[in-house]
Amino acid sequence: MSKKQIIKRLLQIVIVLIGISFITFALTFMSPGDPVRNMYTATGVMPTEEMVQETREELGLNDPFLVQYTRWLKNCLKGDFGKSYSLNKPVTELLAARLWPTLKLTLMAMILMLVISVPLGMLSAIYKDKWIDYLVRGITFLGCAMPNFWVGLLLMLAFCVYINAFPVISSAGDFKSLFLPALTLAIAMSSKYTRQVRTAVLDELSQDYVIGAQARGVKKSKIIWGNVFPNSLLPLITMFGLSIGSLLGGTSVVEVIFSYPGLGNLAVSAITSSDYNLIQGYVLWLALIYMVINLIVDASYVYIDPRMRLKEKNHEKIISENACDRAFRSDAGGDDRLRRLAAESPAAGGHPVETRQDGGHSREGRHRRGRFLHPGVQCRRHDGRR
Repeated sequence: MSKKQIIKRLLQIVIVLIGISFITFALTFMSPGDPVRNMYTATGVMPTEEMVQETREELGLNDPFLVQYTRWLKNCLKGDFGKSYSLNKPVTELLAARLWPTLKLTLMAMILMLVISVPLGMLSAIYKDKWIDYLVRGITFLGCAMPNFWVGLLLMLAFCVYINAFPVISSAGDFKSLFLPALTLAIAMSSKYTRQVRTAVLDELSQDYVIGAQARGVKKSKIIWGNVFPNSLLPLITMFGLSIGSLLGGTSVVEVIFSYPGLGNLAVSAITSSDYNLIQGYVLWLALIYMVINLIVDASYVYIDPRMRLKEKNHEKIISENACDRAFRSDAGGDDRLRRLAAESPAAGGHPVETRQDGGHSREGRHRRGRFLHPGVQCRRHDGRR
């Protein structure tokens, strides 16, 4: 991607974030429930009506919608998302505290997903329509059909209750606490990625360069791991980026089941307690992650795939040629009236000249355009003679 395209995408991200912030703020503003009462309830205090009204006035919750939104948006631009009503802490501090556990869970889940899906997808494609292929496809169909919460409960029952190898509550942050939540997420993702790897490998195996390498006697293992495998992973980069974005935003169901202190668990507690500031901050964080990672993935294609670099260069070359052609046409178009008058003038001895409109690509057309043609010049007249 060029610098112009990156700047354009960044401007689009800003516009989308403003739109998302407005919609989120409007939905929370219209939602039922009183955040002030929930704030007092969380601290164990039964507030009177006067206390509720005073607190609402202090927090600015009695102001009109646009006033509240403008004030909140100005604070957001300064990095201040307000205070959590239920936890009485800054929203930025709460999101930052849950970010590192979410990063660890994301990294572990992606590693497990790659370890499971890439070998299975390669085996299924290499041994197409054989028993290994049917077995892998059956496992992937089963994995896609099972919801995350059910997989998590089964893993918890097997490894925490019966085998007692992992803790039930995954709040310590060590490897044992991370493994089961990450495996739950990896199973669902692996089922989708295995099928995508299989499709991409089969598509590469049918390419002409593979057939040519086999005809030259190149070993099959060298073709698969040296050419087919790297090329088949390129189409998965977009899916990989979106998966990272969704995991960094938090996986609420899995985190609640395993009591994992991630962003998803924080979002669920914010929704149940009507913590508007925390909900709005979480939604903006999730939207920003998705768009930034999508931008990084699109920009990385140029550096990962040589074909994209060649395509980018050809695109820039075409743009440059079109700009030169437009400049040439504008220069030639300014002399149309003078050329017509000179050609039609009997005193000048001119002849009506057939002006070509082929964009100036031919050599003859370029020499004719934009200059007066006397009768002695070899040119094409309307009567067909030279």
